[in-house]
Amino acid sequence: MSGPTTGDGTGAPCWLSLSARDPEEARRFYGAVLGWTFRRAGHDDAYVVGERDGVPVAGIAALAAEPAVPVAWTVFFSVDDADAAVARIRERGGTVGVGPMAYPLSGRAAIATDLDGAVFGVWEGRPVSRWHVGERQAPAWVELHTRDAFDAAVFYGGVLRWADGSPGASEVSYEHDRVVLRRDGEAVARLDSGPVESASPRPQSRPRWLVRFRVRDLAAAQEAVVAHGGTVVPGGEWAGVRPSDADDTRRVVVRDPDGALFTLETEDGGGSGAV
Repeated sequence: MSGPTTGDGTGAPCWLSLSARDPEEARRFYGAVLGWTFRRAGHDDAYVVGERDGVPVAGIAALAAEPAVPVAWTVFFSVDDADAAVARIRERGGTVGVGPMAYPLSGRAAIATDLDGAVFGVWEGRPVSRWHVGERQAPAWVELHTRDAFDAAVFYGGVLRWADGSPGASEVSYEHDRVVLRRDGEAVARLDSGPVESASPRPQSRPRWLVRFRVRDLAAAQEAVVAHGGTVVPGGEWAGVRPSDADDTRRVVVRDPDGALFTLETEDGGGSGAV
């Protein structure tokens, strides 16, 4: 994979993790849909790392290993001190649901919600080698769908110390109604304003960190989703309440058999982070 490893910079996305009710079924599903192979995380049978072409992409944990966490993909951000980050979350009005606690891959983590209710994680520890998200060649992209990207950036900027001038800090730019987070000049995440509802019965309509996984053949991946017990979600990433800014033939929103939402995107659909 080209580009920097995003996990080695303070405040940058550093890992993706899924809490699954049936990890074995999840492995079968994501292996078929995304072409992943899996390895155990150290000696922990309850946590596996999904790899594509030998490069780590995400982890899958048994739900019991992460109490009070729903079946969902969680984006983790790198911090120097998980306890200090949790204190900053609470100071700024966020809610901490889990942790800090020891976590597979030899680190400490906490899971929290921001002011609008979007779930995210903080991670203290050495980043996973060669892990990378980004707007072009990386296997994944992350994007916050929120009520007001600028308000959200103030919250996350304070919690994750974006652009505070410290060594290794991430870079932030404000562009139109979006906030773009960069690491070594490359976009690694985006915050988007839009019509979200915290109390919506549809998860895709709530504020959330959206995870996109890139695939070589979108049609084949979509067929594999249905064949292995998942579903295609109508309405796109904004649940049909905001026009898409991308060609809909290049993306599709799906659920895995446990109900976890994510997006499939063609590899040549570059520009996930384009602004």
